Amino acid sequence: MQMDASILFQIAGIGIIVALIHTILKQMGKEEIAQFATLVGFIIVLVIVINGLSDLFQQIRSVFLLQG
Repeated sequence: MQMDASILFQIAGIGIIVALIHTILKQMGKEEIAQFATLVGFIIVLVIVINGLSDLFQQIRSVFLLQG
């Protein structure tokens, strides 16, 4: 997986969508569900970041251990 700007756009898109869902649900009076939606969005972004870090550490390991 290549590190490029698309990952940043994915994270920003998820953030915008979660913010909209949170605002709509909060206006409807469903604050608990709004907080749950925010938590789910955070977990999705966290998985994306951890996956990217895993790829980064694999590349670093291959450079320093000379493994292809």
